Amino acid sequence: MSKLQPGDAAPDFTLTDADDNEVALESFRGRRVILYFYPAAMTPGCTKQACDFRDNLGALTEQGFVVLGVSKDKPAKLRQFRERDALTFPLLSDTGLDVHKAYGAYGEKTNYGKTMMGVIRSTFVIDADGKVEKALYNVKATGHVARLTKELGIS
Repeated sequence: MSKLQPGDAAPDFTLTDADDNEVALESFRGRRVILYFYPAAMTPGCTKQACDFRDNLGALTEQGFVVLGVSKDKPAKLRQFRERDALTFPLLSDTGLDVHKAYGAYGEKTNYGKTMMGVIRSTFVIDADGKVEKALYNVKATGHVARLTKELGIS
């Protein structure tokens, strides 16, 4: 697994959203994108992180950002997650983990002292030209959005 670095081209993809629509990264060229990978919809940490993005979406949008969440969940589960927690940004399904792997967001990780293969909670800031500005791996669900907005200079 290779990790992306600032300056790398963000791997293009087209994934299905919670409503079974195709969403392509390239359709956001000209805008900055916050692309985050999370292990599983409706789990405590992933819910906390998604709700933090939801609660900060206004400030992020004002600064020209688009937020996209990606997990290995099927669209039906993403719909449940979106509706249960009133999530207002696209949730994308990558059941085959191809996009996770392209971003280095799937691989060997340690969880509760055990080494295993799984989703690595990661966030990428992609600039308007499709280049990686920030590549953050092994982020914590709690407090991550606050730290990210601070690093991006968003109050």
